[in-house]
Amino acid sequence: MKSFASDNNSGIHPLIMQAIIDANQDHAVGYGDDEWTAKADAIFRQLLGEDVQPYYVFNGTGSNSLALQAMTRSFQSIICAATAHIYTDECGAAAKATGAVLKPVVTPDGKLTPELIVRELHGLGVQHHSQPGVVSISQSTEMGTVYTVEELTALCDFAHAHNLYVHVDGSRLANACACLGVGLRELSRNCGIDLLSLGGTKNGMMMGEAVIAFHPEWNDRLMYYRKQSAQLYSKMRYLSAQYIAYFQDNLWLKNATHANAMAAYLAGQIRNLQGVHFTQNVEVNSLYLILPQEVIRKMLEHYFFYMWDENTNEIRLVCSWDTTKPEVDAFVERLKTILIQSSIQ
Repeated sequence: MKSFASDNNSGIHPLIMQAIIDANQDHAVGYGDDEWTAKADAIFRQLLGEDVQPYYVFNGTGSNSLALQAMTRSFQSIICAATAHIYTDECGAAAKATGAVLKPVVTPDGKLTPELIVRELHGLGVQHHSQPGVVSISQSTEMGTVYTVEELTALCDFAHAHNLYVHVDGSRLANACACLGVGLRELSRNCGIDLLSLGGTKNGMMMGEAVIAFHPEWNDRLMYYRKQSAQLYSKMRYLSAQYIAYFQDNLWLKNATHANAMAAYLAGQIRNLQGVHFTQNVEVNSLYLILPQEVIRKMLEHYFFYMWDENTNEIRLVCSWDTTKPEVDAFVERLKTILIQSSIQ
């Protein structure tokens, strides 16, 4: 049975699985000196600029840690939302990799703004205080919200004016692009971000992320830090071949668009049910809502999903590239039944 817990739980898209199988022929030079990696590199350059060099890694934690290591020095701090994955769900990996301090900022919707960031810009030039170095954001955020092009550009302009770099955790960047109807470059480099962690695991890939610096002088750092952090895969073709299929015929965008559409459909079916209270706007493929505790308990007997805040009975539901309308309908009918039973009791 498919769950609504996370897009990490979804399977691999058949076209991406086929790309892995197709790459599994004969021998190929290891560590990225193969034809599949060269082709994937060329695709990234077409999408993001001829001067970029993607660095393929295994997973999101490795991607974020590698990116932030290249961007910071140990006496600096990394400003992020209090809900950011690097702060809440990566076991301190970013802090360990960089030596820098993470400065979490409480936000109502997971999005940082210049007004929120400026509060952390103190103790500048004082040796007793860590020095702000990087703003790290997630796009889309851990609350299922999206930075618009205008918001992201304004944030980058503000950061650069205060000598800060901007890192984007793009594990769900495809969903943000689908939401806004813009391309990868329009929602990354053109907005002024400095370094991108671009994921595909949540959107149909088996594994893998690409770390892409928009400052070519950082490429040497990324190359060596990737090796030191055990993220350099010897059989690189199985990582890079996925991206070839991922970008062919806009599969990345089709997958994300479908996941977003299923989340919007699910939200539309349950939004007006008595006892259902949404806490965030539904912009991408995740929903955040409050249900009665007893209803949550009974739904968990049939479906797997995560509690987001046990104190308020807030849950998170996530749709994936392979979520179907009948699966959503079945979930909705089960929820309606349990809500009715709960109200009768």
